[in-house]
Amino acid sequence: MKLFFVCFYIFVQTVYIANGSLEVVQDEELMNLIRTEKYVVVLFSKKYCESCDNYANELTALREDLVETLNSWVVKVEDSQMTRLYSPEPEPVLVFFRHGIPLLYDGPLNDELILHTFTSNKDPVAKELTDETFEHLTQAATGATTGDWFVMFYTPDCIECTRLQARWEAVGAVLKSRVNIARVNRVTTGAATARRFNVFDVPTFILFRQGKMYRYQIQKYDVASLVDFARTWYKNVPPEKVPLPKSPFDDFTTLIVVYMKENPWLLFIGVGTFLLGLVAAIIPRYAQRIPEKKKINKKEKKEKSKDK
Repeated sequence: MKLFFVCFYIFVQTVYIANGSLEVVQDEELMNLIRTEKYVVVLFSKKYCESCDNYANELTALREDLVETLNSWVVKVEDSQMTRLYSPEPEPVLVFFRHGIPLLYDGPLNDELILHTFTSNKDPVAKELTDETFEHLTQAATGATTGDWFVMFYTPDCIECTRLQARWEAVGAVLKSRVNIARVNRVTTGAATARRFNVFDVPTFILFRQGKMYRYQIQKYDVASLVDFARTWYKNVPPEKVPLPKSPFDDFTTLIVVYMKENPWLLFIGVGTFLLGLVAAIIPRYAQRIPEKKKINKKEKKEKSKDK
């Protein structure tokens, strides 16, 4: 069945090349291409859009070079529900998928620049760092020889983080050979690293440079803003000294604090349990003292009556 679909797509692609237009696919077909093909260039377009037509014409003229240099599929999707996954901007949106990892094209409509961007970034740019590899690769605390690192902390269930993936790859493409781009999963493989840098919210961006760290505090996640921060704007942010990795005890203590912060209801349960335990301990003692007090009172009354 898979061989049939591959042959079918090759046939359709050939027909569209002969007709001088881009192949139009639906979202389901696009998902299948992204899953099965190494390289896929996609133009997210919409009907009655002049700028979309200009992109389509430019991509049509460029398609032969893309197929020759990358052996890539070049397709168009109209009025797709997937567009917002890759860019907050309206159509046209141009995305290059490498092994399923999206790279948003954020440059001008120029065939040479498009071809250069895609051929220069055939593999994903952002490195996935973990608790085991972070310090070894970044040498963040020593500011040593691996260069500057711009790191995005994310979680798999963060929708905004998912939508940022294509833009983050675009940031990496622009800063390539100048700044290393990386990602850290805050809740799983990079949880200890996130606690080390007091990262609790996502997405969070930190630039590590020469033993200092600079937090990106602007609520703008477009490619230009992130690139500008890594190049020059970080100088306007108060630098922080990069903390050393936490000891197991300190990390465990921080883990408890983070867990309580993320699950505040546990505090109420803990306080409630403590109060119930306190009441349960006091009541039996109080109940035991009441009959003893009554006996003492009776004894005192008897003694008083005898004295009389």
